[in-house]
Amino acid sequence: MLGSTSANLIMESVERPNTVPYGEKIQIAQGTINVARTGKTGPTLVLLSGLGTPAPALDFAPLIRELAGYRVVVVEGFGYGFSDMTARPRTIENISEELHEVLAKLAVDVPYVLVGHSIAGFTTLHYANKYPEEVSGVIGIDPTVPAATTATAEAPAPADMPVSGNFWERIPSTTGLVRWAGALGLADPAGDGYTTTERDEMRKLLSWNFGNAALTDETNRIGENAQKLQNLSYPEALPVLEFLSQETMNQQPEWLPAHERRLLNVKHHELVILDGPHYLHWTQSRAMVEKIHEFLNHGSREP
Repeated sequence: MLGSTSANLIMESVERPNTVPYGEKIQIAQGTINVARTGKTGPTLVLLSGLGTPAPALDFAPLIRELAGYRVVVVEGFGYGFSDMTARPRTIENISEELHEVLAKLAVDVPYVLVGHSIAGFTTLHYANKYPEEVSGVIGIDPTVPAATTATAEAPAPADMPVSGNFWERIPSTTGLVRWAGALGLADPAGDGYTTTERDEMRKLLSWNFGNAALTDETNRIGENAQKLQNLSYPEALPVLEFLSQETMNQQPEWLPAHERRLLNVKHHELVILDGPHYLHWTQSRAMVEKIHEFLNHGSREP
């Protein structure tokens, strides 16, 4: 273990100064957030990753490549990609406020479409209610619903609690276990939608970012944030498209009914079930973009 830890620390000390970060660093009041942008014309889609995704801009690469004709903005929140790894408490209010500040600094044209994977379903729901005039539609990629089962954490952290410590969460990374697992391809995304360079970069960022302070606090506040969103629905006039994973539905029988109930008040919504894992964009990006294009051309609100 000591040998593994030493080798890992040496490799990381060499990697970091010799790695050129992708994207651009945006300075906001709370720190630095990394953003990757592509496209210069068309509707704007703001992509938000699931919990613990080490390099969101790379993880979304197959989807981004299919989104020709759109302006795509991937915002890597605190604890993700090349953003700062420490942050204030990861309450849903703070997360939404930071996202809004980033988009304002980028002067992103409004309204834009929010695209959230997994736990980012919390953010799209809260953000669309807090800033309704700035959102023209929401697209969920197997998004997490803040249902009662989500909110039953034994001790959800109250909003005024300090940021969680993360000593134990960092152990797998510090000792090199995450690095060696990545080298064996155990954490690689499914499908053939990634280049070798992208896979190598994602493995490296997984090793660097695993168990960081911001991510640990966000994980510990899932219950708290879910409770705040329990009775919140999307605005009824806001178009919502959600892609659901058949694999997730097989594992969680309540997954589909929970999403159906959440969208009952939304006048224009659609649920699309696709074969594949929870990270549907790994293997189903082309089918997703075909549906996104159809949905946005017929259902999103005009600026």
